[in-house]
Amino acid sequence: MTPLLTRRRALTALGAAFAGTVVLPAQAWAADGARQGPRPLVRAHAHNDYEHARPLLDALDHRFGSVEADIHLVGGQLLVGHDSGDPDSTLEALYLDPLAARVEANGGSVYAGHDTSLQLLVDLKTEGASTYLELDRRLAAYPQLFTTYRDGEVVSGPVTVVVSGDRAARGPMEEQTERRAFYDGRLTDLGSAAPASLIALISDNWTQHFGWNGSGAFPEAERAKLRDIVATAHGRGQTVRFWATPDTAGAARDALWAELVAADVDFLNSDDLAGLEAFLDAHDPERG
Repeated sequence: MTPLLTRRRALTALGAAFAGTVVLPAQAWAADGARQGPRPLVRAHAHNDYEHARPLLDALDHRFGSVEADIHLVGGQLLVGHDSGDPDSTLEALYLDPLAARVEANGGSVYAGHDTSLQLLVDLKTEGASTYLELDRRLAAYPQLFTTYRDGEVVSGPVTVVVSGDRAARGPMEEQTERRAFYDGRLTDLGSAAPASLIALISDNWTQHFGWNGSGAFPEAERAKLRDIVATAHGRGQTVRFWATPDTAGAARDALWAELVAADVDFLNSDDLAGLEAFLDAHDPERG
């Protein structure tokens, strides 16, 4: 059984808990001696990233380790948007082309001198199977950019794509012997037979599993439940994210975020880029 890499490299350790899986070290795609830029906040996830003034770029300026883009398959194009896609906002224009250019400029990394793989969470808003297959075709045009699953092996890359949204995408993904994306599971998938080389991320709605919203004391039973979820996922090489957590600045949000950090939840979900950046700099200085 291949040992897991450190938690700092969780995104490049997809599937490493399973026999036969090979994960290349980050140095295989990050240039040696690259000038080291600001420390990325690997735990920071930009929810609905495309709604910011500068999609992707604002999140990168705030050093986020994960960004989320909703896509719609319309007339053969993958358009970015929540309820419908803007014809001028294609996935390539907003995310894929800028990421490819940045990685080239940084000698093989999204963040210069750092071996963190940026997570690109792609939320499929139209029928999952057809939208995923078009996404897969588009990702193939950037052969050096993405973490790849190939014949039972996972090879790390500067960007790791995880597919969420319409669940019909899982079928074609399971059938592929080579793909450039991984699946976003739910808590019902935790501990299932599906390996981390398919289900790399476990995400779910906080309010459907926990009653605490950050006000008052965190019930011990819920704290134990949270830590058990994280331990189970990490034991299988999977990362963890919750959405629908409080996102209005204040004591309740900070208290809940602090519990997520203490439990080693991999991604904190927020639309407040500056707020989450400041929180992680103050409360999670070793990892971010």
